[in-house]
Amino acid sequence: MGPNTTTAPDTVGETAAPARRSRVYPWIVFALTFGLLLSDYMSRQVLSAVFPLLKTEWALSDSQLASLSSVVALMVGLLTLPLSLLADRWGRVKSLLLMAVLWSAATLLCALATNYEQMLGARFLVGVGEAAYGSVGIAVVLSVFAPRVHSALSGAFMGGGSFGSVIGVALGGVIAVNLGWRWSFAAMAVFGLILVALFRALVSERKLTDAAVLDDPADTPTGFRAPLSSLFSTPAVVLAYIGGGLQMFTAGVLLAWLPSFFNRSYGLAPDKAGAMASIFVLAVGSGMVVCGIITDRVSRDDPTKKWTTAVVYGVLSLVFLGAGFQMPSGSTQLILIGIGAFFSAGSSGPIAAMVANLTHSSVRASAFGTLTLANNLLGLALGPFVVGLLADRFGLVTALQIAPLIYVVAIVALILGKRAYPAGRRKLAALTAIS
Repeated sequence: MGPNTTTAPDTVGETAAPARRSRVYPWIVFALTFGLLLSDYMSRQVLSAVFPLLKTEWALSDSQLASLSSVVALMVGLLTLPLSLLADRWGRVKSLLLMAVLWSAATLLCALATNYEQMLGARFLVGVGEAAYGSVGIAVVLSVFAPRVHSALSGAFMGGGSFGSVIGVALGGVIAVNLGWRWSFAAMAVFGLILVALFRALVSERKLTDAAVLDDPADTPTGFRAPLSSLFSTPAVVLAYIGGGLQMFTAGVLLAWLPSFFNRSYGLAPDKAGAMASIFVLAVGSGMVVCGIITDRVSRDDPTKKWTTAVVYGVLSLVFLGAGFQMPSGSTQLILIGIGAFFSAGSSGPIAAMVANLTHSSVRASAFGTLTLANNLLGLALGPFVVGLLADRFGLVTALQIAPLIYVVAIVALILGKRAYPAGRRKLAALTAIS
């Protein structure tokens, strides 16, 4: 199929939007939803900043400290899809508000915890509250913007996790040193609850419906619900999930293991190693935003080019990270790793846009929940774990040299997905025609 065949369904909605649709309101929705995403990751990652204080005060082992962090990721991995399905049916705005209230209240409980068991229970609730926020939040954001900017918005939204993580660790550490670790959690909780109040006052299902930009003719609010099987009904969308998950593998490795790498290979103290690693974490998040913007401009006249850009970002990260970790310690190595980190998750925005283009709006939060599940199971959770196993056997540097090779599998999945994309669009058109 040529470009004209695949472009029409992606752009038809841009001319169907109401003439009086506000240009400002979508950006208010984005700002508030993005702000809550920052709160999500600030509440999740502030724990890392107070690890040394908790270890000393409660005499915790490293495994106990790790469990306080991993329980959140575990809940996110297990609950993202079912809670996304529930949000599609119960209402996305109500769901987002409930999630944010829960994780903020649970973060406040962390501040009040007096022992390991209470902290573990509070962190469990943080994970439950945060489980589906990313998938439902991005579905809300994309619903009020034209498809031509979906890659940029998806990249910016997903990059918010990196920014929120850095803010949570940096701000949490400053507050902990000056006021005590309990105030670190309390500050994150208060920030989240303030944003909840603003979101509740300014965003509603009715306002979102009025501001909606329709991706497809049948995305009108007719009450039609696409079957859940449509989440996996085409090879293209399945390959997007797989490619998306695998391209997060190395990004997850960088987020988890760069502090240890700088500690062991460069002899930096833990605090300085963490500060150095935060620069590369910011590079990962910035790459998501910039690569999304580039993708939208390149693919404006041909949506299939989103697949091409995703492949290019994977190739660039494979080359630069592969070369960087082979180099001896020094400025050249840091530059190469920095460039590779910039592109390491650059495919996130294009892939999220592809998932949006291949699924009906009535199950889109569920589709993003499925993508989030793939990102966690195949990438963010699997990557650090596999590198840990390899590091025990071969050493951390060797493990980091091996990790970028996973991009080869991701690239193959994305190339196959591009070939299957026109058929996937036709199948979606047939589904919307019966609604």
